[in-house]
Amino acid sequence: MADKVQSFSCLDQFLCLAFAQLTYRESLRDIEACLRAQHSKLYHMGFRGKVSRSTLADANEQRDWRIFADFAQTLIRTARDLYRDEPFGLELSETVYALDSTTIDLCLTLFPWAQFRRRKSAVKIHTLLDVRGSIPASVYVTGGRIHDVNLLDEFLLEAGAFYLIDRGYVDFARLHRFTQAAAFFITRAKKNIQFYRRYSHIVDRSTGVRSDQTIVLTGPKSSRLYPDPLRRIHYFDAQKDLRLIFLTNKFRFPALTIAQLYRARWKVELFFRWIKQHLRIKSFYGTSENAVKVQVWVAIAVYVLVAILKKRLHLDLSLYKILQILSITIFEKAPILQVLSNFDDNNQGPDLSNQLQLFDL
Repeated sequence: MADKVQSFSCLDQFLCLAFAQLTYRESLRDIEACLRAQHSKLYHMGFRGKVSRSTLADANEQRDWRIFADFAQTLIRTARDLYRDEPFGLELSETVYALDSTTIDLCLTLFPWAQFRRRKSAVKIHTLLDVRGSIPASVYVTGGRIHDVNLLDEFLLEAGAFYLIDRGYVDFARLHRFTQAAAFFITRAKKNIQFYRRYSHIVDRSTGVRSDQTIVLTGPKSSRLYPDPLRRIHYFDAQKDLRLIFLTNKFRFPALTIAQLYRARWKVELFFRWIKQHLRIKSFYGTSENAVKVQVWVAIAVYVLVAILKKRLHLDLSLYKILQILSITIFEKAPILQVLSNFDDNNQGPDLSNQLQLFDL
C-alpha cells in the first residue's frame, strides 16, 4: 500500500483535490470517475500517477497535512504582496487583520477525534484575515472543543498592525500581549467590565460617537492582567439602531475611525460564508484528522490561487464567477486569459449559458 502512495506524488494528490474543489465533486469515487473520463488530458495537466480512489484515500490518511499547509502559505505570501495596496474603505497604511473562527459540524461516529458536544463532533477553522483583498494570513484547524481565545497564543503579532477581534476573544492577559508587542487591537467590551474613567474627550455626536474615554480597569483580576490605560468608545449606529462599546489600545486615531475600522471585521465573516458556499469544506473525503486538514488546506490554496489569478490577469470578475468559469473549462486547451476575457462582471459580455454552449456543455 505504501508503494502505491509513493508512486502517487504530492502534486498528483493536490491536483486531484484541487479538481474536486473547483468542480465540487461529492466523493472520492466521483473524483476518480471524472478524472478517468479525461484520461488523455491528465498528463498535460501535470498528473503523473494513476488516479485511483483507494490510492487518493491512502494519501489523504498518510501524507502529512503540513505539506499542503506550507504550499498554501507560499501562495498566501504571493497573494498578500499582490493585494498590498488594495483599498478596503479607509485610507490607512497600516496592515489590518480580522480574526474569527467558523465551526463545521460533523458526525460523532465518523469523527470521534473531534468530539465537540456529547452527541456530535466539529472542527473549527480559525482564520486571521488580511482585509486587503480578504486573503487569509494564518489559518489553524482544530477540534471544536478548542476555545477561540486560546488561538491568540498561536498568532505572531505584527508591530503597528491592527487586529479586529470579537468580544469572544477578550482575555486581558492575552490582550496585554498586543500592547507589549506594539500592535493594536479593537474589540467590543463585555457588559460586566469594571473600570474607572480617567478622561472624557470631546466628541462630535452627529457622527454617531457618543463618548470617547480613557479608562483603567478596576476588577481585581483584570486590573492585574491589563495594568495599562485603555480607550473606551461608545458608538451609536443609527442605520441598525445599535449601540456598540469598543475597547482599543490605539489612542491617536479619531474615535469615528476606530468605529469604522471595526466594520472591516465582517470581511472574515464574508470569507467564511464564501468558502462554505463555493468550496468543499462542509463534508469531507476522509474521516481522519489528517484527511480533514489536508482537504481544508487544499481548499484554502484553491481560494488563494483564484485570488492570484484575478489580480495577475487584471480581471474585472468576482472570485465566484472565476470559479464558475474554471469549473467548466478546466480541461480546455484555450488559454485561461482568453476564456476569462470573454466574461464581463458588469453583464456587458456573454453570459455563462452562452459560454457553456461554446464548450458543448
